[in-house]
Amino acid sequence: MSLREASGGNMELGDCNMNPGYQDAEGGGSAADQNQDLAEEYTQIKPYAGMPKEVLLLYSSQARYRVPREILFWLIVAGILALVALTVTVIALSPRCLSWWQASPVYQVYPRSFRDSDGDGVGDLKGIQEQLHHFEYLNIKSVWISPFYRSPMKDFGYDVEDFRAIDPLFGTMHDFEELLAEMHNKDLKLIMDFIPNHTSDRHRWFNLSRTGDPHYKDYYVWTDCNATAPKPNNWVSIFGNSSWTYDDLRGQCYLHQFLKEQPDLNFRNPHVRQEIIDIIHFWLGKGVDGFRMDAVKHILEAEHLRDEPQVDPKQPPEDVTTEWDLYHDYTTSQLGLHDMLREWRAEMDIYSREPGRYRCMVTESYDYHEVEKTMMYYGTPQVKESDFPFNFYLLDLPQNPSGMWVKHLVHMWMGNMPKGQWPNWVVGNHDKSRIASSAGQIYVCVINMLLLTLPGTPTTYYGEEIGMENINVTDSQIQDPAGKYNSSASRDPQRSPMQWSDDINAGFNTKSNITWLPVHPDYSSVNVEVQKKEPGSILAQYRFLSTLRQSELPLHRGWFCYVHADANVFSYLRELEGLGRAFLMVLNFGKESAITDLSSIRELPDQLKVLMSTNQVNSGKVLQKSHIPTEVGEGLLIQYSTHTRFNPTHPDQCYVSEKACYLSALDILYKC
Repeated sequence: MSLREASGGNMELGDCNMNPGYQDAEGGGSAADQNQDLAEEYTQIKPYAGMPKEVLLLYSSQARYRVPREILFWLIVAGILALVALTVTVIALSPRCLSWWQASPVYQVYPRSFRDSDGDGVGDLKGIQEQLHHFEYLNIKSVWISPFYRSPMKDFGYDVEDFRAIDPLFGTMHDFEELLAEMHNKDLKLIMDFIPNHTSDRHRWFNLSRTGDPHYKDYYVWTDCNATAPKPNNWVSIFGNSSWTYDDLRGQCYLHQFLKEQPDLNFRNPHVRQEIIDIIHFWLGKGVDGFRMDAVKHILEAEHLRDEPQVDPKQPPEDVTTEWDLYHDYTTSQLGLHDMLREWRAEMDIYSREPGRYRCMVTESYDYHEVEKTMMYYGTPQVKESDFPFNFYLLDLPQNPSGMWVKHLVHMWMGNMPKGQWPNWVVGNHDKSRIASSAGQIYVCVINMLLLTLPGTPTTYYGEEIGMENINVTDSQIQDPAGKYNSSASRDPQRSPMQWSDDINAGFNTKSNITWLPVHPDYSSVNVEVQKKEPGSILAQYRFLSTLRQSELPLHRGWFCYVHADANVFSYLRELEGLGRAFLMVLNFGKESAITDLSSIRELPDQLKVLMSTNQVNSGKVLQKSHIPTEVGEGLLIQYSTHTRFNPTHPDQCYVSEKACYLSALDILYKC
């Protein structure tokens, strides 16, 4: 109905004008009278599009419009509050997200041997960049690169001449920055090797210290000694013989716990401590994601310089020439060491405040049977040190290949690790024989299965993913300084060039016929390119397990429980509360085939299906839990469905770093 119709057809255009001033100018009634008249007229009109304000206000105040509006408003408020409460609850109950250094294996690159891009026979930074796709293929996110600082290479980079420069052998600072940028573009993290204990004897600090420069004279550990018999005490070097060398220029002896070309820094000098912090800031400022702190237990020495106790008191003192002849009470793990590491951790935490840019710190310390010393590097519940110290106990696996021995080595760590900490596992590195050579090629796949299904962060030395073995090095081919002192101690065999293909030099160097160490003669069959084409290859199995570890909650953050161990088999399971599936590992490390009977484990279903066997023909088989056969060196990864958990009834056999449960209805984890 129009306004004209509502007023009986007599309303004029001027009567619709709502401007009170206009009405007054024409001699009409007051504004109040006009509004009152319009209100009376509008009571006969239904709301319509484009209605005047007065009409809108008139109807909006009516109960049938006001009440639904208010109900809708309060429903929205209640919904927002409910969402906020739910969000807060989820955040409060959610376990901490795994950091990048926990989410994937750490892959160690030995840069001299990884990939040579310029044909000089030595690997380099550009060569690493050319092969970044290899890490992506293996689903690896964290890459630790051994030293590439400027160095005289007396210990292949562990003798640093300049902590802020790249050795020309490996490239330039621009090459490093390009490598780091490309790694970050691919969501890869770079862990640098950091060598705080010592420098090269060519370092500027040492040369100034030798001359007695007032600022630098105490940058190293000096003491008076006789030039003809430079042994202030009986301390010995890691590489053998006295750890003291006389310097003609200064007329004193300096300490070196490694080579004589690697003088130890004096960390009781506050200027030295600040220098190291400044270097840490330099590389963190470049964008590196973490450090592997080398040989940390050697950083401090006792100031009194007393003789260390002999292991064999009857041994003639002049025959004490190796590190195994002494108890290192005064040269390792000294008071103040952990304070210094915590200080470095605090400096790194400054850079970790940037979202998504946590900086990881890993420590290296060979403490052998003194595992409690290694555990101290985790820090305390109040003060953090390293994210984890390297765990070297699996390096001893070849000493006694058996299920019981492997369980013992695993429990050395799990049974001593502080509550709530994150474990890690190492089966090879640049200092130790390749596991394929020390344990035997037959055990490579089962060792990789162990490595990638244990809780924590696995560390893989380059080439282990394809089963590379040690090379034979003749005396004339020895490059390693340790090998030049003692050929049987040479570390060259485990540092041979990476085997990429069956091309010239195994694809390590395709521009010339030069390699700094010989390529293993089996490279035509043991290489990345060949194994990519073989579904059951060591590489294919490694890749499958690495991907499964990341995708399956029980494997990367669930409970770890011992199930069985005997002379041949080591078996354990991985499970997560609330998740309807779990994983059982049955690994044969023995010297004969075995039948494992797990019928006493009531939490396991009677029938078990093999998700993956290192012996490909057994993948997919259905087995009875009372009769699980394995061949020598075979590993079975069994996935089963269950809602009955093992860990609640076997607390002494189970471990978890941070307890979490799965809520299937919302597909989330929560603290429980």
